[in-house]
Amino acid sequence: MSEGRGRRAARAGARLIGGGAVAAGVVVAVVAGLTAPWPTIQREPAEIAAVPAPAPVVLACGGGLLSLGRDPVAADGLSIAAAASVTAGARAEVAVPDPVALDAPFLTEGDGGAAFTALPEGRTRAVIAAASSAQIAEPDLAGYAASACRPPLLESWLVGGSAATGAADLVVLSNPGDVAATVELAVFGAEGLTVPPGGAGVVVPPGSQGVVPLAGLAIGEERPVVRVQATGAPVQASLQSSITRTLTAGGVDQVGALAQPATDAAILGVTVTAGTVDAAQVPTLVRVLSPSADATVRVTVTPVGSPTPALTPTEVDLVAGEPLEVDLGGLENGTYTVDVAADQPVVSAVWQATGFEAGDDFAWYTPAPLVDVPSVFATPAGPEPVLTLQNPGDQDATVVLAAADGGSRVEVIVLAGESTTLRLAPQTVYTLDTASVPIRAAVSLSGDGALAGYPVWPADAAAPPIIVYP
Repeated sequence: MSEGRGRRAARAGARLIGGGAVAAGVVVAVVAGLTAPWPTIQREPAEIAAVPAPAPVVLACGGGLLSLGRDPVAADGLSIAAAASVTAGARAEVAVPDPVALDAPFLTEGDGGAAFTALPEGRTRAVIAAASSAQIAEPDLAGYAASACRPPLLESWLVGGSAATGAADLVVLSNPGDVAATVELAVFGAEGLTVPPGGAGVVVPPGSQGVVPLAGLAIGEERPVVRVQATGAPVQASLQSSITRTLTAGGVDQVGALAQPATDAAILGVTVTAGTVDAAQVPTLVRVLSPSADATVRVTVTPVGSPTPALTPTEVDLVAGEPLEVDLGGLENGTYTVDVAADQPVVSAVWQATGFEAGDDFAWYTPAPLVDVPSVFATPAGPEPVLTLQNPGDQDATVVLAAADGGSRVEVIVLAGESTTLRLAPQTVYTLDTASVPIRAAVSLSGDGALAGYPVWPADAAAPPIIVYP
């Protein structure tokens, strides 16, 4: 019996050892299978690059110069004191659209500014430009104004003007679209940000213009900045600024809007024609606002064609929401670039006057955006226009400027970090090509009792392809 039990025990031990070995082998095989590379089948997903169809290009012009109370039948109504002359055009291969007059219910008679809509040519976006100007010499309004016609925006900024005694400034809102726009006008002033009742819920019907007196938004405010926000449809905002000093008209201007605050701005083509007129009067100043946060701003004034500043750079501290003005008086006659650098996004503009007597004029110059695609711009009727080019980069830029009708063509090299000027013809449309080297450009106009200027905006870049995975 004992020998049989021994053999059974031996056989059971052998089975346990064999089972353990098999289990160990399975574990090793599983681990090896998990760690070893498994064969895979990889297939690249099918994709289609679809280029979105370009949208129509829409431009709106501010219109003629407006005057209040000229019609004895409607003493509180606005009338056109000087009609606008509009120059419009496109690249040689693009048809120039016909202008459409915007409805202006605030006028006692006549139409508002012009609007242009250019449809794409197949898959190619239209590239058009327009500019307008007007000049007047009347007891209640005198001076020259010129501005570029711009696309409408959902948000924009008006830097300029005044609501103090003697000023009669007007905010002009143009809606060239097919849907009504509801606009909020917020004012930044000495007390910070306010949304006055007259600036809330301003409705601009489609295909029309609306006007809001600046004094109704911020009466007595000497350094206003207006933020324009639209819902429903974008609007093109501009500011007609004028002043009367002791019953003498002291100039007029149409100020274009800025698209957004920035930490680096360049204001080109500031034209000084009278130097320092009077120690008590400042013919040149820059207005700057940091909307959201306290900021430190550095203002540098440089003559065109020179790398050396004309004045010692000025550094100022800004309180969030409160506009500040910096005196730039003491400049010799010439053309200048004003660079505004800040550690927070700011908006800015330069005010320049030819003097402070009868027959003098003033202009508000706004920052020029970077132009890095072939673009077009127009010069209006008036004094001989001058184009200022600035190269903010670290490599020289070759700029090709040509009349859109195939006429004159010039090629100019703008050295890195410098600027230059070119004389242009009035009432002409030009193409501007920088060979993808970003530059800035602005048009300025000055003459006897006339001063104006506006930046060149880039054409809209083509929409990038959209990758579709079917």
